[in-house]
Parts: sequence; C-alpha cells; structure tokens
Amino acid sequence: MPSDLPDFYFRIRDNGAFVFRVGRDDRQRRLGLDQIAAVNIRNGEIKPQGDHVLDDEETAVIRKWMVGRRALLAARQAEEIRATIESINLTAQWVQTKASPEELDGVADDLLMAMHDLRGLIVRKRADAMTRQEAASQDSDKD
Repeated sequence: MPSDLPDFYFRIRDNGAFVFRVGRDDRQRRLGLDQIAAVNIRNGEIKPQGDHVLDDEETAVIRKWMVGRRALLAARQAEEIRATIESINLTAQWVQTKASPEELDGVADDLLMAMHDLRGLIVRKRADAMTRQEAASQDSDKD
C-alpha cells in the first residue's frame, strides 16, 4: 500500500462533505476510513461525528479544505455562467439560421420567459448597485 496516502479523506456531498481520518493497518495491508466530521459549506458548520472530539490539526485541515472547496465552487459557477452566455449566443444563431417554425414554437415561450426573468434581475441588481454607489459618493462628499 502506498505510503503517500493523505491523512484525511473528504467525501463530497451536497453542501459539504463527510470527513474521514485515513487509518492504516500495515500488518494486514488494510486501509480504514473513520468518519470524524460532517461539514456544511454554506453555513461553515463543522459537526464532529459520534464521540469524536476534533483536535486543532483536524479543525485546521477541515477549514483549509473548506476555503479551497469554496474557491473551486466559485470558479465552477463562473465557468457555468460563461458557458450559459455561449449557449445563449448559439441559441440565437440557431433561431436565426436553422430553427423551423415548429421547432421555434416548441421553445419560444420558455425562452422568452427565461430571458425576461434574467433581464429583470440584471436590471434590478445594476440599479441597486448604482443607487448604493451614489449614496456612498454623497456620504463621502459630506465628509
């Protein structure tokens, strides 16, 4: 069995992971996984499992993993948004050049509703940001 195994294993799940300490029994060449915690990425909660009390090293490793996992998820989300933009462009090209009237009728209402919803959210978010920026600018002018 390789000696370069990690001390901890994170089994990814929705909103976090189950954390296992990797145990080795060199005599029987077995690998053991002892669950030590459950992690929730959204709220930052770390729950020890069973009677296990997390030590400082375990807590530090878990927190470091959480930081890395959040960064990975944010990067994936940004890439998904870029892919969505590309998909919208390809859909526009399909509508213009390839879609039959029947095919377009099959998706037009759903596309229009989704685009209307997205546009409304973007306009609202940008307006809110501009309002906050103007308020901050006026507050700094008073000082």
